[in-house]
Amino acid sequence: MRFTYAETMVDPSFYVPLAQAAEAAGYTSMTIADSIAYPRDSDATYPYTPDGSREFLEDKPFPEAFVLSAAIAAATTNLRLTPFVVKLPIRPPVLVAKQAASVAVLSGNRLGLGVGISPWPDDFEIMDVPFEKRGARMDECIDIVRGLTAGGYFEFHGQFFDLPPIKIAPVPSEPIPILVGGHSKAALRRAAQRGDGWMHAGGDPVELDRLLGELDALRAEYGTRKDFEVHVISMDGFTVDGVKRLEDKGVTDVIVGFRYPYTREPDTESLETKISHLSRFAEKVIARLG
Repeated sequence: MRFTYAETMVDPSFYVPLAQAAEAAGYTSMTIADSIAYPRDSDATYPYTPDGSREFLEDKPFPEAFVLSAAIAAATTNLRLTPFVVKLPIRPPVLVAKQAASVAVLSGNRLGLGVGISPWPDDFEIMDVPFEKRGARMDECIDIVRGLTAGGYFEFHGQFFDLPPIKIAPVPSEPIPILVGGHSKAALRRAAQRGDGWMHAGGDPVELDRLLGELDALRAEYGTRKDFEVHVISMDGFTVDGVKRLEDKGVTDVIVGFRYPYTREPDTESLETKISHLSRFAEKVIARLG
């Protein structure tokens, strides 16, 4: 089992020392959150809070995901960078391929590219991208990012994008794992069909079991690679016995955080307190699991 440290919406100066502390404590990776902008007026809802509220995002700092990934990579040696998740279809996929390849090269193949569809029409409007057919656009974006980051000339002719033979350089010496986030049937199918893994966003444990069952069935349908990654947020991830239960269910990566981020109040924890939290978990759980 691998462990990912999750922290977001904190003082931007905390990220590098937190990443260094997580690496020293034995975590495999660290999540990198993604948010482009916060609209003043919106009636959109957030799917992962009980009441759909999104006000907790206002005035919270979100360094750009690839920039932050590069900064953390430069300050660490082994820690993996795991965007959780980049809102892929609102971005130009050729540019994402260039960014992802650059981070992967500079980090020594330490990027696990988490991607998802933004739940908010606002993001698409801000980026001048149609909200309609966003799932099909997402599929094409994944194919383009994978194709370009593999090296050599790549061309693509789809519904939304039409690329002549082009190539980018540098490209990483290993394929960049593409980890698809989302709880919908379409997201699970996309992960099984096009991804190298799936990223869970948290929620009820009974719902998690249902999602894992659906994912297993879809992986069997599409003949998914055996080293498929399953990243999960679960209370079981906070105990040794719970981690073993998750492992029995096919989970490969446990995502853990030590505060509730969905609040409008600013984060007031000190850097020292955060390091203490992640270190204590590493001693009580990670170390005991070897």
